[in-house]
Order: sequence, then C-alpha cells, then structure tokens
Amino acid sequence: MNHYSVAIVGGGQAGLSISYCLKERGVSHIIFEKHQVGHAWRNQRWDAFCLVTPNWQCRLPGYAYAGSDPAGFMQKDQIVDYVKSYAASFEPPLRESVAVFSVRKTESDNFELVTSIGSYSADQVVIAVGGYHHPQVPRMAERLPPSLLQLHSSDYKNPQSLPDGEILVVGSGQSGCQIAEDLHLAGRTVHLSVGSAPRSPRRYRGKDVVDWLDQMGYYDLPIEEHPQKEKVRAKANHYLTGRDGGREIDLRQFALEGMQLYGRLKTIDLETLEFAEDLEQNLDQADAVAESIKRTIDKFIEQQQLSAPSEPPYRPVWRPAQPNGSCEIAKLSAVIWCTGYRSDFSWVEVPVFDGKGYPGHERGVTPVWGLYFLGLPWLHTWGSGRFSGIANDANYLADYIVARTKVSNANAWSIVNEFLLGS
Repeated sequence: MNHYSVAIVGGGQAGLSISYCLKERGVSHIIFEKHQVGHAWRNQRWDAFCLVTPNWQCRLPGYAYAGSDPAGFMQKDQIVDYVKSYAASFEPPLRESVAVFSVRKTESDNFELVTSIGSYSADQVVIAVGGYHHPQVPRMAERLPPSLLQLHSSDYKNPQSLPDGEILVVGSGQSGCQIAEDLHLAGRTVHLSVGSAPRSPRRYRGKDVVDWLDQMGYYDLPIEEHPQKEKVRAKANHYLTGRDGGREIDLRQFALEGMQLYGRLKTIDLETLEFAEDLEQNLDQADAVAESIKRTIDKFIEQQQLSAPSEPPYRPVWRPAQPNGSCEIAKLSAVIWCTGYRSDFSWVEVPVFDGKGYPGHERGVTPVWGLYFLGLPWLHTWGSGRFSGIANDANYLADYIVARTKVSNANAWSIVNEFLLGS
C-alpha cells in the first residue's frame, strides 16, 4: 500500500504541475509537501510583496490566469489563492505536513523515501522543491551587537514590525531593492548596500518589457543556447517591481529622496560598517544592463518593422559626489540581510550532484534512471523557475516518465514470457 509508480517531493507550483500532468496521463503517484500548499508565498514574503511579471504569465498546466487584470501584478495573498485554487481544481493525491527525510535507491532498483509518516517506495521520483532552501547570511553578521535586530529577507514583514530608527538593507537584488523601497515609502531612513545585481526597465516603447521579451522568445530560450550556458543559473535576477501597477526601481532617484547608498559591504568593525568604493560602478553596470535590454528591443522592432513610440535614452538623475565608505552601527535599529539562499539536497542520497551540490541533469532528467528535478531556476529555460515556464517542463517530464513506465513494463513482461516459455 506504500508503493507508487511516481513519488513527488514538494507540493508547490512545480510539484502540483507535474501532478496535474501525471494525473492527466493516468499515472499513479503521490505528493509529499512538508508544509501546506502556498507556504513559501504566505510565510516567506513581506506583506507588500507582489509578482514582478504580469499576471498573464501565470499559466500553470490547465490553469492559466483568468482574472480581470492580466496586465497587473498579483499581490502575496492573491498568489497564495492562485496556487491553492489550482490544487483544488484537480484534487491531486497530496499529503501535506509530511517531511521527506531521505530518498535513496534500493537494491531492487526502486526508490525508498523515508518520511515523517513512514517509509514509501516508488518506481520513479520527482524532486520539486526548488532551489531556495536555507536563508544565507554572511558570517560577518556575528560581529554586530546582540542588541541590533537582524533579519533575513524571508523574515521581513513590514516597516511597522521593525523598531524605530534607521535601517540597513544589505543586497540590491529583487528582494533587497523592493524591501528598501517598502521602507522608504513608509518614511523610514534607509541605508542600502548596493551590489552587482542588474536592473530592468518596466515599460519601454509602449509595452511592459516582459511583453517584449516574451514576444521575442527570451523566456523559451534553452539554456544550451544562452551565451553564458550553465553560468546563468548563478546570476542575480534583474530588479524592478510590480508594486502599484508596476514600475522601474531607480536607486538614483531614491538617493535624491534621501536614501543612503553604499557599495558592497566589506567588513564590520566594533563601531562601523565598512563598504567598498564600488557604488558608482555598480549603479553604472545596472543601468548598462537596462539600456542593453532597450537596445535589444529596438533592434527587434526595427527587424519586424513594428510601429512603436520612440523614447529618449536614460539619463542618470544622481551620481555619488564621493563614496560613502562607512556607516555607524549605533545609528541603526535593524539590519535586513537580502543575501539570498543556499540549496540543500543532502537528503537526496543518490549520486547525481556536482562539487557544489547542484544536480546533474538534462532538462530535469538525471543520469540515474527514474530520478528527476523540476522547478529549478533555468532548469531548461528562463521561464523554468517561474509560473510562465513550468508547464512546458512538467509536460516534458510527464511524457518522459510515461515512456519509461512503458519500457519498464515491457521489460517485465519480456522476463515473464521468457520464464513461461522456458518452463
């Protein structure tokens, strides 16, 4: 009773998507979800969080966005409702609040899954837990005084939840810039340590940039055709926001309005935080990426002979007069570490990982028969880790799983026939 054709670990959008595709193909399976459906969206995002891609890109298998605002950006509670209603729409064989402690290959060539409710076996296994498992905070954080509140971005909720005083945000990826904006709009004094993350325009020449990139096929570009190949998986996402209908995030404008910008955080002394003198370089590089995206769109419009309004090139509204090299710790009431996550697949006891712990795979198919990964950023395309591209990846793996199931069954019948004929 504890054996399934396929076991899926993870009940987020990736796990639910492959479940939908397998159910559509009549494949017996089970999903183990450590928490509840929508947990990460509900509990690891701040109150004002919203998507940075338009709602029309939410197209899970058999469940494309059907709301009244396709060009808008769903807020946190709406995203949770979308994922939960997706699960309710096809009633997957889902076991919530079940942790999977280990997955290993058995001598009988099945997989054994040790869970919080007992052991299960499966012919094939899909690991659909994404790649963001443990909040990552640099060890230099240990040098800050215990009286200073420190949070990872996954624990930040709203400006009112922080003590009075000035706030340091470390990291200028999507989370860092959006949290800095959230605090800034609430009237808090914000210090932002700016790294090398690129930025993106929000709208350009009459359309949202996501619309242009989708029309140009960028979200469907396979990783093997990307100029950076596998290296792109480690790149930071471009920062922009879907807040208030969507807009660019221009850190230079924030500086004009009083936000204190610094370069990369270099070290922490007894009384001060020391920053690298690379702020201007980081701002310039982020702007250069945004302008490069615009030039790519310009070229596409010209090649396709499309009619689109022209726009003047970007002009920086602020430049640092001199580097902000340090900040006094005493003036801060909290530090928010927007420094990403690290993955942890140590519980998958199957030899498919490289030296950095990343699973070896080709479009989610590992070298070990019957083991798959789904929902990783750039699993196959830019859209793989997003609502927009998960359907293609899930359908591909579902077809692969069905084909292997048929091969396995055919081999089994072949062995039975040989035995019967021999007797």
